[in-house]
Amino acid sequence: MPEPFSLARRLRAGETVYAAWCAAASPLVAETIARAGYEAAILDSQHGLWDMASLIAGIGAVHHAGSAPGVRVPLGDFATVSRTLDCGAEAIIAPMINSAADARAFAAAAKYPPLGERSWGPLRAMALHGRSVSTDYMREANEGTLTLAMIETRAALENVAAIAETPGIDALFIGPYDLSTALSDGKAQDIDAPAVVDAIDVICEAARKAGKIPGIYCRDPERALAMAKRGFRFLTIGSDLGILRDGATAQLKALRR
Repeated sequence: MPEPFSLARRLRAGETVYAAWCAAASPLVAETIARAGYEAAILDSQHGLWDMASLIAGIGAVHHAGSAPGVRVPLGDFATVSRTLDCGAEAIIAPMINSAADARAFAAAAKYPPLGERSWGPLRAMALHGRSVSTDYMREANEGTLTLAMIETRAALENVAAIAETPGIDALFIGPYDLSTALSDGKAQDIDAPAVVDAIDVICEAARKAGKIPGIYCRDPERALAMAKRGFRFLTIGSDLGILRDGATAQLKALRR
């Protein structure tokens, strides 16, 4: 089993973490990918197919595979933030955090007082983290569970310093495709466009300046390695569906030679 709150411990110690991205709503697939050695796996319930029942099973499956489970929640769904933390998620990625007010609402749902207003009920989380005394979990949870605010719009970019400085926000996480769409006014999804490249550096620096963790979604390992060199420390890569597609394509290519 992983060390309790292993993802936060690694990132707060200055490590770089590469994480899997899972959209297929299959706990078995997420577990299989986690067992390959990823230190974390994010279950995407914004654009992926996860519902609450599959998230509960998926969080447990990833944890038992020795990896840290995280969840990207749907847009504005702060109720799911606290609920998935109660189910044992170690990290929550919230989309479209565009202002300090958005960041405060996110932190309020994710953190216990005095940082936030998270209500009590982490029965599954306590079991997964090996905690039987409620005060032990509560004492560790604010530091041990991570909030990642997604920066992916013009408004978020303009407010990035205020978002980063919000108490209870642990990391800034870039959605490069939405960011490139926003910065091109809906005309392109070019994540290598000069304006996007500059924005990525601005966001990374804002996180570092505020003492927060810079994170980003990457389409492939090559981009993840390049982003790590630019200072990002939490990097998610591809998706389970992409891994499945690429594996099937490679097999068929070999068979049809």
